[in-house]
Amino acid sequence: MVVPYDPDMAGKERAAREAWRAIFDFIVATSAERNATLGRAGLTPNDARTLASIAPIPRSMRSLADEWRCDASTVTWMVDRLEARGLAERRPHPSDRRSRLVALTPAGHKLWSRIERAAYQPPRGLLALSEADLRALRGAVMNLPRGSGRKVLERRKVR
Repeated sequence: MVVPYDPDMAGKERAAREAWRAIFDFIVATSAERNATLGRAGLTPNDARTLASIAPIPRSMRSLADEWRCDASTVTWMVDRLEARGLAERRPHPSDRRSRLVALTPAGHKLWSRIERAAYQPPRGLLALSEADLRALRGAVMNLPRGSGRKVLERRKVR
């Protein structure tokens, strides 16, 4: 497919690359803050990802593997870790006898609620920006597409 020349695209592409580089570098630079919160709860980033994926609604092991683009054995290993801690459980699928759903236990919901609040606390570097810069940043990022985890959460809120 031949894309017609757009003289503004060069500037837009450059701006997008610069913005993404700044966002990505900030995420990497602040990972220690996020990981410290998880570490205090005895969780790894993968543990948190699993909790976040199953917190809104129970999920099949297959849907988790598809979302994470990984092998089913990886999902099994990650769920096993949470199950051993009493944070998640496997349940029979209501309409597919061959499938199992993964759900948070009450202890898992309690921990995820605490972790989620801490995870959404802005990193110190973000708080160093002016209110005007933060409002501009918020306005821009609110227009970004949302990932599959958010779609699941949005579906749950609708029900």
